[in-house]
Amino acid sequence: MRSAILSLAGGASTVLAAARGFNYGSQGNTLEAFESQFRTAQGLDTTSGWNSARLYTMVQEGTANTVISAIPAAIATNTTLLLGLWASTNQDAFNNELTALRNAITQYGSAFSDLVVGISVGSEDLYRISPTGIAANSGYGQSPDVLVNYIGQVKSAISGTVLSGKPVGHVDTWNSYTNSSNAAVVAAADFIGLDEYPYYENTEQNSISNAATLFFDKYNAVAGVAGGKPIWITETGWPVSGPTENLAVPSVDNAETYWKAVACELINRNIPTWWYILQDSASPSFGVLASGEQPKYDLSCPSVATSSSAAPTSSVASATMPTSAASSTTLAISNAVPTGGVPSSSGAASNSAVSSAAGTTVLPVTTKAATSVADNGETVTLYSTTLITVTNCGSTVSDCPTGMSTAISAKPSVTSAAASTVVPTGAPVASGCPADINGAYQYPHLIVPVDSSNPNKAYGTQYNGTVSPKISTIFNFDIPASYAGKTCSTVFLFPQLNQLETSSYSFNNQGGFTISLLNGVATESTTYSNAPAVAKQIGSVAALQRGSSHTLSQDACPAGQRVSFEVTSTGGLDLEFFQDYNPSPLGLYVRAC
Repeated sequence: MRSAILSLAGGASTVLAAARGFNYGSQGNTLEAFESQFRTAQGLDTTSGWNSARLYTMVQEGTANTVISAIPAAIATNTTLLLGLWASTNQDAFNNELTALRNAITQYGSAFSDLVVGISVGSEDLYRISPTGIAANSGYGQSPDVLVNYIGQVKSAISGTVLSGKPVGHVDTWNSYTNSSNAAVVAAADFIGLDEYPYYENTEQNSISNAATLFFDKYNAVAGVAGGKPIWITETGWPVSGPTENLAVPSVDNAETYWKAVACELINRNIPTWWYILQDSASPSFGVLASGEQPKYDLSCPSVATSSSAAPTSSVASATMPTSAASSTTLAISNAVPTGGVPSSSGAASNSAVSSAAGTTVLPVTTKAATSVADNGETVTLYSTTLITVTNCGSTVSDCPTGMSTAISAKPSVTSAAASTVVPTGAPVASGCPADINGAYQYPHLIVPVDSSNPNKAYGTQYNGTVSPKISTIFNFDIPASYAGKTCSTVFLFPQLNQLETSSYSFNNQGGFTISLLNGVATESTTYSNAPAVAKQIGSVAALQRGSSHTLSQDACPAGQRVSFEVTSTGGLDLEFFQDYNPSPLGLYVRAC
């Protein structure tokens, strides 16, 4: 019997609703053409949320280094961007890519940077110099040492600009990443962009019935060498027409089958995805659009995947619980972390339940299982947990920073069940915002632990905050421009365990913490060694108590900015908590008033 375990706890790449969109080439595309395609993608029938664009170059076709017209088109349509710099070229030509990047920063400023989710240096360059790429006459590629150098040049180019802190990565095929001779590129990249087409895997069992299994097998192979770095799907799709590749037959029906097995699972797993492609006149043709700017096939997704082939063990389920619950089990909160693991208080990665040591209390979170029968007759067990993280951006969606996705349409009605309010000395609550999230507030968009016992290890973004004698946690907040002129307070909410519905914490009942504003912004690559320096300590709690809420600081809102706060243990505090706005809210927030 094959068991496909889907858990919201594992494999998620971010606490935000992940970007999803299509790939867009520069050839033949003007400002008007880009803008038209972006609007079409946003308005597709039977689906929604496809409002991101992956680019291959920063240079407009037919020019030396003029900024590609996709950027003003994205600003006009509020389309997020995975930028690309073409890297299969010499230094002189790459300098034109860098010039266009710098010009875009200067010309468009924050209207541009707010839409950028990442920057890719190169696309399939390593594949094109591989034996497979050479045999396929795929064109010029690039060596790993040059790619590493180019990645460094891009990071230097954006340092100190509005793009500072944006992840810089690379896009290539799965077997380029698993080739150990290319390990330096993986090490240099902040994210791994993966192009994977089961259709082209013509030496394997690549029929449409096995396509999703093949896709996620390759995804998992890359995860095995990624070192915990996020993997973004930068190209995938199934052709609607063209030649057969071994067992892979292009057709509209097969393209729809592939979409529902792969695209829908990637959405469920909250993995950033750029599908190939919206429009396509080549052969084979992967285009999603038919005439009249509507899809050739149904793009809707079921709420929960029902095939083991579409759900590898590291996947993330839909928030929808299976309706025919047959059994239940429990999951300790320390398991609720993305791939890579959060460090335990001893400095080691924790992938097991929180122990019931003296003074430590853990509330297990129930998961429910349902069984169904796959097409091949095997029984498949699906698990879905109630540990659901939803980004909330204030009272309306328009309060979210430009270019950021929100998973809900409005702020839910939430009340703070904290039993008392504790205010640090010198910070009267009357001059700050209430220690609750009953008004406009911000949820952290990045939660990164840093470990003094593993100073060079980057744990990436997590669902849990961990504060112990060896481990501090950095929280990033994106403050909307609409908060201009308001007061912002940092608040920490710490209810009793029995007041929590979908979250939990472990706490050793001693000590407190300090919170500091950092002189820079953390990223998923932040470690103890390279973390931004402390600008100033802004608050503290001398003795943390269950059932308390804390206004830690108050100041004018840094509207339109991203800020990082570090929470550090004092007095022996050992705390791990699942950040969650659901009743009762738990964790660190920025409250506006």
